[in-house]
Amino acid sequence: MQFFLDSAHVHEIEHALQMWNLDGVTTNPRHIQASGKPFLTVIREIAALFAGTDKTISVEVNPHLTSWEAMAAEAEKLAALSPNFVIKLPATEAGFKGVAVLKEKGIRSNLTLVFSAAQALQAMRMGAFYVSPFIGWKEANAEETLSMIQDIVAIRDNYGFNTGVLVAALRNGRQMVDAAVAGADIVTAGFAVYQEAFDHPYTHVGLARFQGFWDQTPYE
Repeated sequence: MQFFLDSAHVHEIEHALQMWNLDGVTTNPRHIQASGKPFLTVIREIAALFAGTDKTISVEVNPHLTSWEAMAAEAEKLAALSPNFVIKLPATEAGFKGVAVLKEKGIRSNLTLVFSAAQALQAMRMGAFYVSPFIGWKEANAEETLSMIQDIVAIRDNYGFNTGVLVAALRNGRQMVDAAVAGADIVTAGFAVYQEAFDHPYTHVGLARFQGFWDQTPYE
């Protein structure tokens, strides 16, 4: 499984690349706004971190765009900025059509804001490079999500679609594990989610005990 960081903070991405063997990045308008920098400045800074690699950076088109023509036109401009960019389009009728148009042009897309297996199926049919089912939002509204991921993976495998299942909007380590058990290819989560998932209080308790034993034992 690949780990993507859902962030537009360069210092977080640098840390994850150095310490966590990060596989890629996803961004969205909320993360860009939180960075405090202009959109193009941020995505260019992120692209510079991945220059010379095959790791991907998902960058979203203007969410105000409602026609597939406008989405595709902006996607072409963004894709030209970096070979690492995968362009995020929303799971709307225009977004689905935009995915197909980009596929014909050789531009990779990430169909985002997916909340059902039916949406994921259409994204795969239209040629999405990634499909991003959101699970944190659904669980926050007491909706079950594991079966949705399982269904999406099964659909992809049943028909041989060449689409990566990128589970998004994770809120905790359990959701990360659920996605892995369900067979998802990628998860993307925020910096704090990974920090918490990689940590456990018992590890620190055990380490403290071992340090005590070590200190009481001659080295030679």
